[in-house]
Amino acid sequence: MAFNGTEGRPITLEQAKRWTKRYQDENKGAVKAHFYGCERLRELLDEPECVGIRIYYGLDDDGKRKLVLVGAKADQNNILPQEEGKGPQHQILNDGRDCPPACPDFLEDQL
Repeated sequence: MAFNGTEGRPITLEQAKRWTKRYQDENKGAVKAHFYGCERLRELLDEPECVGIRIYYGLDDDGKRKLVLVGAKADQNNILPQEEGKGPQHQILNDGRDCPPACPDFLEDQL
C-alpha cells in the first residue's frame, strides 16, 4: 500500500506518559529521547517526492544506539543519496541531541 503523507496518529498525553514511563522503567540509564531541529527535518521533507520520514534504528561503531532518518516516497521507497558525482545528494539525518543531557528543564514538561 502506498504512503500518502497521513501515516501516524495522535495519542493522548496520558498514553504517551504511560508508554515512555514503561520504557524508562525497563531501560534505566538509556537515552530517553532525541531532538532534531526543524530546519534539518524540513530539509528531509523538502526533498522531491518526499511524503514523510522513515526512522531506522542503528548501532554506531562504538555500539551506541542511533537513529537514522531518511525521506520516503509514496511508493514506500527511501530517498537516498547516489554515489558521489552520480546523481542527487539527498540527506540522511543523524546526530540529534540526546536526552539526557538535552532534556526539558521541568518534570511536568517531560514525558
